[in-house]
Amino acid sequence: MHYFKKFNRYSKHKINFANIIIILFLSFSISACTTGIGMPDWMDAEKSRDRYEARKQKKDGGPTGKIQDGIKLFGSDVKDSGALIGVNALLWRASLDTISFMPLKEADPYGGIIMTEWYVNPNNPLERSKVTVYILDTRLRADALRVTLFIQNLQNGEWVNVNIGDDSRIQLENTILTRARQMKQK
Repeated sequence: MHYFKKFNRYSKHKINFANIIIILFLSFSISACTTGIGMPDWMDAEKSRDRYEARKQKKDGGPTGKIQDGIKLFGSDVKDSGALIGVNALLWRASLDTISFMPLKEADPYGGIIMTEWYVNPNNPLERSKVTVYILDTRLRADALRVTLFIQNLQNGEWVNVNIGDDSRIQLENTILTRARQMKQK
């Protein structure tokens, strides 16, 4: 306890204004020294950003930005490859066309998944359906497409799953494949 009394007695001394200025000056001078260390090029953010932009322009062949920024009326050296998706584009478009009457929940062109919300047919309000389409390949092949079909009936105020077998699912897959082949021929 006696130690704390001594400490409090010493801490009551006035802080000298000159000491504060000296401390501030030393802290600024020390912090200023750290910028002149001679950082390696690979750690310098500005040089790294410049190298990245140079590599990107060399690879792409031109400016970057919005698509509208790269449009030139009378020819250009910039090749616009458009948006690339990770699946077969014909299967993707055919799938969207085939189930376009249903509300979409999710459409991921890079993962190849199209999911719909529950759809209630106006002609049969006691039945609803939901579709999930999986596009598994970049080639137009029958095994590059998988469809999952869910159907539910309204019974006593609750939706109950209906076991429908594979015929409806296969028929939907064939419809999508036929539409994709038609798109390819056009």
